[in-house]
Parts: sequence; structure tokens; C-alpha cells
Amino acid sequence: MPKFDREGIVPAMSERAPHVGFFVTCLVDLMRPSVGFAAIKLMEDAGCRVSVPRAQTCCGQPAYNSGDRADAADIAKRVIAEFEGFDYVVLPSGSCAGMIRKHYPELFAADPKWQKRAEELSAKTFELTAFLVDVLGVANVAGTYGGTATYHDSCSGLRELGIKAQPRALLAGVDGLALVEAEKSEVCCGFGGSFCVKYPDISGAMVDAKADDIMATGADMVLAGDMGCLLNIAGRLSAKGSAIEVRHVAEVLAGIGDCPAISRRD
Repeated sequence: MPKFDREGIVPAMSERAPHVGFFVTCLVDLMRPSVGFAAIKLMEDAGCRVSVPRAQTCCGQPAYNSGDRADAADIAKRVIAEFEGFDYVVLPSGSCAGMIRKHYPELFAADPKWQKRAEELSAKTFELTAFLVDVLGVANVAGTYGGTATYHDSCSGLRELGIKAQPRALLAGVDGLALVEAEKSEVCCGFGGSFCVKYPDISGAMVDAKADDIMATGADMVLAGDMGCLLNIAGRLSAKGSAIEVRHVAEVLAGIGDCPAISRRD
């Protein structure tokens, strides 16, 4: 695992390397820290200097999606102040990256000063696989996997940020991995943050269909770029008695596969 100094910086990288502020996200921090370490390894391997600001909190998406624009704006101001000094801001999540890139500038439509700062942060904020492929031009990764995998396209990553080809391009470089496309890889898994709580019956039917679609591929593993989707899918696959492993794409790309799959204990 990377070793950080007091400022949360990985010191081994050259001072001339792109300085990336890594936004860990709540679910990665609380539920799957291995995703964070995998993301940092991928960026280090690509020649970046990575910092993990210790004062970072939520991106504000739960408040924003619930209509609480005031609290969302307060959270956004803290995020902007914490991350605007970096060359790039990278997140292992399409939904959180979409919040900063697409919705932060909207929050400050009536406040030109903060809107300018939000737009500047938005312009240098990227989801992890998009950053690796579109910004850094990464083609080779360290990961290996002797089996088949399928990929789920999360709604925010796909529809807000246009992320589809990037993770697949990187997975093509994973030695031994065969990618099998699901028939409905672009269909929502039914998580949707608070949607699954407000509308459990609809959400349950959607993740049932998603699990069936994944199982129909015959893949050994399902990958995605958003922890919310992965937790939702893993829970339903487990309930159905499926042996399919569920992992964040960063873990496979970085070759960090020694931890149990999501929802597994061994």
C-alpha cells in the first residue's frame, strides 16, 4: 500500500509529475478502501504525484439529489477550497465525479465568484478510468486475471460523463482477462442513491433483472466503476446464490485482488 507523508502526499513521485488530488468518496472510504489504494497505484504507475487531502468529506450529492441545495452548496464550497490547488482531481466514481463536473457550477448560478471557482474545478475533475485513458493515455496496466468478466455501465458515468470505452480499453490490457458483454450492460441496476430506499419494489425489480442479465453472460466476475452499483449488485447476486465475484474495476486493473470480493468474507 502507498505510504503518505503528513500532507497525504505520496512522496516517491517527481515534483514535475502531474499533481493529482484524489477524492476518495464516502463509499470507498467506509466500505471498500482497497479501491482507493488500487486507484492510487494506477495513477502512480502512470507517473502522477498523488495527494489525499485529509479534510475532504462528501461531495454533497445526497443533499443535492434530495433537493437541499443550500447544504449541497456549503459542502461544495469546502470541496472546492480543498481541491482547487491541484493539477487534476480524480475520483473512482462516476456519480461523484459527475456531481463535481456537472452540478457544482449549477449550484452557484447566482454567485459569479463561486461559480467561476466551481467551473475551474469542474474542468480538471475526472473519473478514474477517463483520467487514465483520456488525459494520461494509459494503455498498459499491471493487473492479471485468468477468467471472464463482464462490465456494468453506471448511469452517472455513462450518461453524464460519457464513460463506456475507457474502462473497456484498460481491461483489454489485463493479461488473461476475457471480457464478455452483458446484453443490457447500460441498463440501471436500480440503486440510484435514495431511490432504492424511496421505491424499494421498483428498485428490487431492477436489480433482479440486472443480476439475471449478469448471470446470463456466464462470466466469473462483474466489474463497475461505482461502489453504489457494486454493493447493490453484489447483494442481489449473493441472495440468488450466485458465485460471480463483484469488484471495482480499479482493483483488477491495478492487480490488487488479494482481498475478498464485495459481499464475500473469504
